[in-house]
Amino acid sequence: MNLTIFDQFLSPQILGLPLMTLAIILPSMMWPSQNNRWLNNRLSTLQSWFINMITKQLMMPINKSGHQWSTILMSLIILLLTVNLLGLLPYTFTPTTQLSMNMALAIPLWLATVLTGLRNQTTKSLGHLLPEGTPAPLIPTLIIIETISLLIRPLALGVRLTANLTAGHLLIQLISTTIIILLPTAPMLSMLTSIILLLLTLLELAVALIQAYVFVLLLSLYLQENV
Repeated sequence: MNLTIFDQFLSPQILGLPLMTLAIILPSMMWPSQNNRWLNNRLSTLQSWFINMITKQLMMPINKSGHQWSTILMSLIILLLTVNLLGLLPYTFTPTTQLSMNMALAIPLWLATVLTGLRNQTTKSLGHLLPEGTPAPLIPTLIIIETISLLIRPLALGVRLTANLTAGHLLIQLISTTIIILLPTAPMLSMLTSIILLLLTLLELAVALIQAYVFVLLLSLYLQENV
């Protein structure tokens, strides 16, 4: 069987059974759980500080009625952060490189924000489809355009996360292969390429963090429009 660089993005299997569920659940179990002690260790304290800081950043622009979403959004960002970062380790699999998983996260959450707006403030939510002061002849066209832009939102969420992570993993794979090929014939050039690989790895660490935050931030902005 011929292998390609895209085989690293295939869902892992053992004995024909997909391991996608384990790849999603096991990394999240690495986070320490809270206990009833008065004093926590440094890791739990750092985790609590991180969660409180991100929650404040996400919930600050949203009305009080939307604060009930804080648990969902924080659970989502912790899941994405953990999966993205651990996916950079050798011999691991990144579930967020699968468009099916990202769309399974984006579509229900986006739809929930839209339904929340239609239930709580129907007139205002429908008003987003037509900018104020639109000339009468342009009303049907603008409604169609705004509806399409609304329906494209979950697709943009899923594709953005998938494309950024997939592109970074492909670049790391290609440069790593180049280093191995050049090592016997041009060791100096291989060492210079290793520096590029190190810088690219640092960039991918930043991308893994930023893309998880951007995914949840955009969801919070969609929620802000509908509460």
